[in-house]
Amino acid sequence: MPAVNPGKLAGMSRILIALGALLILVGLGWHWVRRLPLFKLPGDIVIDRPGFQFFFPITTMLLISLVISILAWIFRR
Repeated sequence: MPAVNPGKLAGMSRILIALGALLILVGLGWHWVRRLPLFKLPGDIVIDRPGFQFFFPITTMLLISLVISILAWIFRR
């Protein structure tokens, strides 16, 4: 059985703790996040017909991608 590198375990534990903290924050803030006008922005495509509903949130996904990219850039510095 190969030896486990303690440095890798420490990095993995930090990632898991950060993800857990993020999930807790999202869970606590879900009440207010639901009220945001996300997924109802101009540019989000909604086709609603009898027996068929198609939803493609282009603008919302671009906005979320921008926020995640900015956060990644900040934390990388």
